[in-house]
Amino acid sequence: MSLTSKLLATLAAATLATAAYAQDTISVNDAYARSSGKTAKAGAAFMMVQNTGQVDDRLIGVKSDAAARVELHTHIVDDNGVAKMMEVEEGFAIPAGEAHMLKRGGDHVMFMGLTAPFEQGAMVPVTLIFEKAGEVQIEIPVDLERKDAGGHGDHSHSHSN
Repeated sequence: MSLTSKLLATLAAATLATAAYAQDTISVNDAYARSSGKTAKAGAAFMMVQNTGQVDDRLIGVKSDAAARVELHTHIVDDNGVAKMMEVEEGFAIPAGEAHMLKRGGDHVMFMGLTAPFEQGAMVPVTLIFEKAGEVQIEIPVDLERKDAGGHGDHSHSHSN
């Protein structure tokens, strides 16, 4: 076996091991995406991210072809009681053995510049990027009818960055 073949085999094994590690330590439950309607330019996704591993991790990014920009966002309430959405560049900590909820009115995945409308029952391909677990690819169902506590289901308003 040539040196190039050995390097390629090692790289392939490392890639598969990383993917297996991510699948073994990170699970996503109760995920759904929504937008405010067929003409909406933005949408959001919500989910429970569980870290079943022995090491703390951090959700540091997200990507999807469903929108021009996809970011991790949260709601911040200012001194006047006004809630604003903003990007969380440092991501969200997911401690070992714990979960972090991305929910309406709180932390969430934000889609800006939708490439197509979010339609009830459709699936949105999303890649979650973790500091240690690497990339986790998921399919998020669109649920425009779900009513969760916490409100802020209309994501058609502007965001501060």
